[in-house]
Amino acid sequence: MKARLPKGMGGGPQNMQAMLKQAQKMQEQIEQKKAELEQKEYVVSSGGGMVEVTITGNHEVKAIGINPEVVDPEDVEMLEDMLVAALNEANRQIDEEAEREMDAATGGLNIPGL
Repeated sequence: MKARLPKGMGGGPQNMQAMLKQAQKMQEQIEQKKAELEQKEYVVSSGGGMVEVTITGNHEVKAIGINPEVVDPEDVEMLEDMLVAALNEANRQIDEEAEREMDAATGGLNIPGL
């Protein structure tokens, strides 16, 4: 007894060509999404708005804003902690959005290296 595949699901040349076109289209969409995400800027604050960082989707820090009220020569560690918190939050947001966008572009398909 021969197993029958649904119409269009055979391994013929037309199906292979369609799969290759679909994979190429997916690759183009992925590259476009990556470029869009790298250009996007994220603005994140910490310490109740006392420290603000602007960072791009490719993790490049563009700006750091510090409210003068938070600058205390006796407590530099607090300022350092706020900077670290803002940068870590910005990086988390970038990674989270990139993962969401790549899942959407690949239809949830797990592709190594993305």
